[in-house]
Amino acid sequence: MAETTRRFFPYDSPYPNQGEAMTRIAAALDDGDDVLFEGAPGTGKTLSALVPALEHAREEDRTVVITTNVHQQMRQFVEEARAINDEEDIRAVVFKGKSSMCHIDVDYQECQTLRDTTRELVEDEAEKRELEVQQRELLDASREGDAAAAQRREAVMEELEAVEDRIEDVESANVCEHYRNNLLGDNEEFYEWLYEGVRTPEEIYEYADRNQLCGYELLKEGMEAVDLVVCNYHHLLDPNIREQFFRWLDREPERVVTVFDEAHNIESAARDHASRSLTENTLDSALDELDDREDSRADAAENVIGAFRDALVDAYEDGFEYGEREGIDEHWHDVSIANDDARDDLTLAFLRNYEGRGIETETELAVQLGEAIDEEYEEAYKNGEATSRAESSTLAAARFVATWMEENAELGQYPVVSVRRDEGTDEIYGRAELYTCIPRRVTEALFDEVYASVLMSATLRPFDVAADVLGLDDPVTMAYGLEYPEEHRRTYAAGTPALFASDRGDPEVQESVSALVSDVVEFTPGNTLLFFPSYSEAERYYQRLGGGGGRAVGDADAGDAELLLDGSDVDTEELRERFVEGEHAALFTSLWGTLAEGVSFDGDDARTVVFVGVPYPHIDDRLEAVQDAYDRAYGGRDNAGWRYAVEIPTVRKTRQALGRVIRSPEDFGVRVLADKRYTRADMGRFSVRDTFPEEERDELIDMNPEKLKFGMLNFYGDRDAYDGAPPQP
Repeated sequence: MAETTRRFFPYDSPYPNQGEAMTRIAAALDDGDDVLFEGAPGTGKTLSALVPALEHAREEDRTVVITTNVHQQMRQFVEEARAINDEEDIRAVVFKGKSSMCHIDVDYQECQTLRDTTRELVEDEAEKRELEVQQRELLDASREGDAAAAQRREAVMEELEAVEDRIEDVESANVCEHYRNNLLGDNEEFYEWLYEGVRTPEEIYEYADRNQLCGYELLKEGMEAVDLVVCNYHHLLDPNIREQFFRWLDREPERVVTVFDEAHNIESAARDHASRSLTENTLDSALDELDDREDSRADAAENVIGAFRDALVDAYEDGFEYGEREGIDEHWHDVSIANDDARDDLTLAFLRNYEGRGIETETELAVQLGEAIDEEYEEAYKNGEATSRAESSTLAAARFVATWMEENAELGQYPVVSVRRDEGTDEIYGRAELYTCIPRRVTEALFDEVYASVLMSATLRPFDVAADVLGLDDPVTMAYGLEYPEEHRRTYAAGTPALFASDRGDPEVQESVSALVSDVVEFTPGNTLLFFPSYSEAERYYQRLGGGGGRAVGDADAGDAELLLDGSDVDTEELRERFVEGEHAALFTSLWGTLAEGVSFDGDDARTVVFVGVPYPHIDDRLEAVQDAYDRAYGGRDNAGWRYAVEIPTVRKTRQALGRVIRSPEDFGVRVLADKRYTRADMGRFSVRDTFPEEERDELIDMNPEKLKFGMLNFYGDRDAYDGAPPQP
């Protein structure tokens, strides 16, 4: 690594491969290339990317933005930035959303209005003071016989009266005192404190709260010329927020280098940011808003919004299967509206219901009226006539209908209708949604407009798929495996029966899996972490091994192990703490839960990790739509739909969870993949072994499930890991 790139490296020496990774990333950034960087957990990916990015930014007058969607990683970024700052001064800002930093708990739109009103008031008060000084000076001059001064004073007095009237109007309106204090102070003390170190949003909030300031606005207004910004995904993935964010940085996009951590999550996060929805309640509110409104555009707006509202109800009522309605609860539940050879059922119902002068024409009139109504609400709030800043439902509904009609048949857009039950009224209501299947609709524009991006994760491969899905053009790729001593770990592919969804109730399958799980728990000298395809499967084997008092006939005993069960309604952090404090505990959880990534189990916290089955997600209509979109986008090559949408994300998820253990060179442990599909057995298209990277496949040792305990006994026995006599096979 070139010596210049060591400027921001805060430690004595890099990890194995870290120096090479920094050198290669530095070269890519100098060429303006994007980077896909895979590194095994615990190998220093953050500094590998951050050090050369900061060096490049310092030399080329750019700003580095590092982002994640994992809260624990935000804390890690702060620690790394502080370590860097101890060695080389950097100006760093850690940014979170407004809602987490607001002292008066208002939403985004209300905050915008308060800010504008407050700024206008402060500016008017400053203008009043200036005019008062002018009029006094002109009065003195006129008393000394300056006739022109007397005339100028009359004009100044008229201006002063107008300003005083504006101030009187605003004084009874809604303002933000915290933001007002920002505007009235010089704030130098805050910025000196801010850049003395690397401050967390929580520290900024506490400082601002003590001084009755708005820390969020101070951050926005003080981010110029910073070296590093730490933020959440939504600051970059939401196109509207991103535009504002770069403006706060006072940077054009090409002056920004982005670093994405946990980049395997960008795909799903981008879908969330791109998808748009509209509820039946908002449509009803829009119709109420339009009722009796004396405006020539109101009839057009009622035509189009009313027809869409009725079509939404028709679509979900007609789409219910027998008995489906009775099972609807407070969670959103998708109702199929897809057609193989026609537009979706909602659009067809809308076209049938609509009667007017033309959908496009009347939707545009509805948008215009909605904008006018929204302006009325803003003025009412600014003038103090309303205690909160309302938003026009007509505007929201009309804009959504316009987007729906323009985009719902486009490649990668999937129209969805969902329903839920109102817990208060017990009534069912619906939601229309345009679900974005192909995330590059969001990410490609971002990666095109910034100078360069480094995407890093422990599970980015296959790189060609990551580049395709996210819209990266010929990125530099690099991958570094686990450099810790291989003799400190064993990874077994145990040939238990394939846990297909259709076979999970088979008694013989359950017997085989139960026996393996029991052996693993018994022969682990410490804690065992067990991942299953779902919480229900985790509960099944938890009970079969005696958890909760359950035990199936013929099931093996887990011995003296403490059995712990995770679930969707469990306090996972409390459960994790109980698990790591145990000496011989077994935690049963889902691979799709919160313990599969972003959480480390170091040393004795978890000695063995087990994966039971191949944890494919539930294949619902949305996932089928994603598969279809990928097949169409990539011409059906290499079964792209299944591979891109299901198989590769599932194996990435498994690889992420594999990295929860073996976190240091001294650490040791066993990893078990329990399902015949992981082995070399000929499982045809159901085999997933080849989806793992080559060096990880090379470590997989096929093992007869009944012999696994002997392998574990030898491995742990060689390390003198058992406290006392080892268990007997």
